[in-house]
Amino acid sequence: MEQITILHTNDIHSHFENWPKIRRYLQQTKAEAESQGQTVLTFDDGDAMDRFHPLSEATNGQANIQLLNTVAYDAVTIGNNEGIGNSHADLEALYSQANFPVVLGNLFEPDGTRPAFAQPVVYKTTPAGTRIAIIGFTAPFFLTYGPNGWLVKAVGDVLPDLLNQIAGSYDVLIMLSHLGLSTDRYLAAKYPKIDVIIGGHTHHLLEHGELVGHTLLTAAEKYGHYVGRIQLVLNDNHQITQQTAVAVKTSTLPAEPEDDQEIANYLREGHALLAKEPVAFLPESFSIDYDGPSPLLDLGLKAIAEAGQTSASLLNAGLFLDNLPAGLITRDTLHRLLPHPMHLMRVTLRGQDLWRLMMEVEKNRMFLRHFHMVGMSFRGKIFGDIGAFGMTTNHKRQVIWNGQALRPDTLYTFTTVDHFLFIPFFPTIEIMGDNDLLFPNFLRDSLADYLAQHFPLPANKEERP
Repeated sequence: MEQITILHTNDIHSHFENWPKIRRYLQQTKAEAESQGQTVLTFDDGDAMDRFHPLSEATNGQANIQLLNTVAYDAVTIGNNEGIGNSHADLEALYSQANFPVVLGNLFEPDGTRPAFAQPVVYKTTPAGTRIAIIGFTAPFFLTYGPNGWLVKAVGDVLPDLLNQIAGSYDVLIMLSHLGLSTDRYLAAKYPKIDVIIGGHTHHLLEHGELVGHTLLTAAEKYGHYVGRIQLVLNDNHQITQQTAVAVKTSTLPAEPEDDQEIANYLREGHALLAKEPVAFLPESFSIDYDGPSPLLDLGLKAIAEAGQTSASLLNAGLFLDNLPAGLITRDTLHRLLPHPMHLMRVTLRGQDLWRLMMEVEKNRMFLRHFHMVGMSFRGKIFGDIGAFGMTTNHKRQVIWNGQALRPDTLYTFTTVDHFLFIPFFPTIEIMGDNDLLFPNFLRDSLADYLAQHFPLPANKEERP
């Protein structure tokens, strides 16, 4: 009889406030299990990093990798935050200092070759001779991976061939799935060769796992609120005879006196690094108002229109988490203001469809002003008022484009954020829009470029405060 312990994390999203407890639990549990003669494997299922945290932003995720290195994961896969929350170049460099392999079977360079930082399968062999194969997949966001310079494929297009290639090379097959619960259930039913699916992406919690056939599904929710632990018992023929799972609530784990200081240091270091990078110097402040037009919303609208090279733009006030102060503006100022991992998007619509979109805006305006928005890259609290630049709607339900009435069959292009494509309030954008996502800059980067151009830093450094 052989016992294998599997520890796993998923969707931490740079919530470093839970990391000290997570690290201790993983290290101590591994040491205890190994002292009892068990094999221990540790995995992360993606979205470990999120640029909402200043230290992740300032180091392009390298700080996250250094923290993961302290645990010595046996394999990780990537989530969409690593895959499209980084530029192509940043993702290629992200794992250069990692002491663990990245397993990823459905992401490719545009020419079809596999990225240098990842491999389709990782093998582990236990002291008892059990051969374990680990495969991994990320959520195939076709609309966003493509503009970021990657070719992402649906799991169904790559998994059958991969299973054929590795057939006979393993006794236990583990999948790291950053695909979501419904996909995990589907894959477990369709591919019973998979013994364990460690899940994530949809932030679901399977407190004691879930069996689909003989395949064990597990997941540990989000933000490091839980850590997963799986126990496998195998017979002398290396076949699983028992399998159990539990998600351990991080808040129940013991704290140490130095934890608070460690957590505070992550924030302090991130803010300090970003504050060292000046962007612009503003002669006046710009305030934000979530209930109606405001100077900062107008500034943001002009900035994204310029970045998208369009004469019109659309944006919601809730993206701006605070006022923009007068004086020196740094990358830290803008990260605090706009922590969202959102990219700009050019939308082209025929006049009649743009009219419909603007009617959707007006229909939802009052509801969205105080709507508590969660997910889909939004890192604020409420959606806020919707502002437009270069296009207005009058009391006769007419839409005016840069002073002219819309022509039904004329094409019009404006700039907004990719967030508007994914939320359900403006379906015309997804249904009728010709949408061009702009990579690699985030919304805050485009604002930084605008401010640097229109409010440049004093040439003499001594004149800067």
